[in-house]
Amino acid sequence: MTWRGPALLGARILIAALFAAGAVQKAVNPEAAQALLEGAGLPGVLVWPALAFNAATALALLANWRVAPVALALAAYCAVTSVFHLIPSDPWQMSIFVKNWAIAGGCLALAVAGAEPTRSGR
Repeated sequence: MTWRGPALLGARILIAALFAAGAVQKAVNPEAAQALLEGAGLPGVLVWPALAFNAATALALLANWRVAPVALALAAYCAVTSVFHLIPSDPWQMSIFVKNWAIAGGCLALAVAGAEPTRSGR
């Protein structure tokens, strides 16, 4: 076994954990995400589809299911949601903006790597 399999597993787990935590955060305190959405002129109710997307994609990555398309969808999600943090006068928000793009990059790399092969070689 090479280091690539464990590294790919680690990448999937770490990225999945981030999106699972986002789902939990939205479930526990939806008001924070709703305020961001409403501040951008969007309906706060969009927090619920975002929560479902975060949870579903986290589970898909953990299950090693359709990793490439899921990772591509997550990269797009990170790019789109980064605009909520594009506030040049606020260094904290700009840090989150840049982190969103870094996560998108990690998701793109995960999409290129795809799913881990099973023991049967599939």
